[in-house]
Amino acid sequence: MSTAVGEVVTRMSLTRAYPDQPAATVAPSAVLAGSIHLGAGALLAQGLVVRSQGGTHVRIGNNSAVLENGVVVGWPASPARIGQRTVFGHRCQVVGATVGDLCEVGNGAILMPGARLGDGCILGEGTLVPAGVVIPSDTVLVGRPPHVLRTATDADRERLAALRDHHTDLTDHPGTVTDGRPPAGVTMGQLYAFRDKRPQVADDAVLFDSAEVTGDVVIGAGTVIGAGVKIIGDSHGPVRIGARVQILENTVLHLLPDNSLVVEDDVVIGPGAMIHGCHIGAGSVVEPAAIVCDGSTVGAESVVRAGACVTQRAVFGDRTVIDGFPAKAVGTLDAAPGAPAWAFDLADLATITRVER
Repeated sequence: MSTAVGEVVTRMSLTRAYPDQPAATVAPSAVLAGSIHLGAGALLAQGLVVRSQGGTHVRIGNNSAVLENGVVVGWPASPARIGQRTVFGHRCQVVGATVGDLCEVGNGAILMPGARLGDGCILGEGTLVPAGVVIPSDTVLVGRPPHVLRTATDADRERLAALRDHHTDLTDHPGTVTDGRPPAGVTMGQLYAFRDKRPQVADDAVLFDSAEVTGDVVIGAGTVIGAGVKIIGDSHGPVRIGARVQILENTVLHLLPDNSLVVEDDVVIGPGAMIHGCHIGAGSVVEPAAIVCDGSTVGAESVVRAGACVTQRAVFGDRTVIDGFPAKAVGTLDAAPGAPAWAFDLADLATITRVER
């Protein structure tokens, strides 16, 4: 039987070797998948999902906090590294990025693979740091795409120190490593009937325990529904999800009355996305925190970039690169997009405890 994450963190944080090390606090509804280094005194809030693929490739520093419904993902080529006394607001997406000490990251910010923030950076709400972008220490940054407002001032630093009760010291506590194996499987996701409709899930689909599916929803063979995902078929239209689809952490799927939501085969939808009453063509990739709105169509083998917003009734053809807020076609692809590194592969599924029917 798997041990609850909270029990693991408490027991590992109170080892005899480090009797004065403060324990990390992990909310009961947070999900840790894979081998994760937790700093002393770190806070992982409600609904947070942390996933480390292929080893210990997520590190959350001493006394740092990642708040509600965020996602942190790391893998060998793009580890996620968070320094000490750094705070992330609600619904932040940290996907293979590195963040320094004493940073303040606003609600809904998105950090893509290889992005690097120096120490003392301040990011406004919803800021997107694209893949590979390096932000110098003490930068105040905002926007999609991001632009530099200024260098942080002494007044900024005083304000952030006050928010931390003037505890800004960095400590040498070694932290702990926890190996999270959250349960998943077709019997473990929460399935709810709505009126006369109950979700239909293929036998070999994998639903994380904290995923919730309601109403007129069909989920195809080999599909993975990640932790914290909400799929809500409570209108008069159906939700149809094809085979070998991945819908990753804390994504929400919903639709308006008398509408439909169709996700065709082999689609990958990144963490924190919002998919609402639209049609997404086969083989497409929707990157983290993108929004696809009602009545819109994303053609087959297309890419919706991180943080983009596909507006209502917008139509994009096959193999289109879609970006912006509002989104526009910014390029075309010569071939189908490959599976993104932040998606699951078969080896990744070993980080969960599969529960069979």
